[in-house]
Amino acid sequence: MSGNRRKAFLVSAVLMGGAMLLTACQDSDGATDTGAQGGASAAPAASAPTGGKPADGKGSGTTGKPSGATAGSGTGTGGKPGGRACGAKDIDWSAKTESQAGGYILITAKAKSGITCYLPAALPTVAFGSDGTEAGPAEQSAAKQIQLSGNTAAYAGVNPKTTKENGGKELESIIVAVGDSDPDPESLKVGTITVNHPVVTNWHTSPKDAVPVK
Repeated sequence: MSGNRRKAFLVSAVLMGGAMLLTACQDSDGATDTGAQGGASAAPAASAPTGGKPADGKGSGTTGKPSGATAGSGTGTGGKPGGRACGAKDIDWSAKTESQAGGYILITAKAKSGITCYLPAALPTVAFGSDGTEAGPAEQSAAKQIQLSGNTAAYAGVNPKTTKENGGKELESIIVAVGDSDPDPESLKVGTITVNHPVVTNWHTSPKDAVPVK
């Protein structure tokens, strides 16, 4: 073999070897890529939920428990049925003068037709005159919340004058409300009364319990 032919053979062998090496590398890379792709696609299949549930067995979405919007449906404040607070406009009011215990005013409160509400465990607000003089507490014990509905009534007793001396404001009506924040107080005619340091009882379910003791 001449020198020129030998050089040509060697060049051809190097070129063929390089081509074979390049092809082998590409085949190896392709196999690696294929394996990686197969592994990536296999992972979701292995953890795919069965029967519409996540792999951890816990249901998704709603779980049968009421949502915040419907939890306690049919209950009012304090978890009690229809437990919204009464306002003065929810109530049919009446007042009359009683002679017992030296004379006092008996206030009766009944819910209007179709209304169920609660009188809070607090004194009714009773005010007198243009200056808004309010009656103080006639009892030391705490009040109890009372539900008003249908024929159920609540009673409070007002003693307009607790002082022994003469004098006071001469008035013919009182202003009553469920509480200080009630926006719609009611004016009730009671006849001529003398007002001086008035007091009012808590709400009671019996008129006998609503007598203000001097």
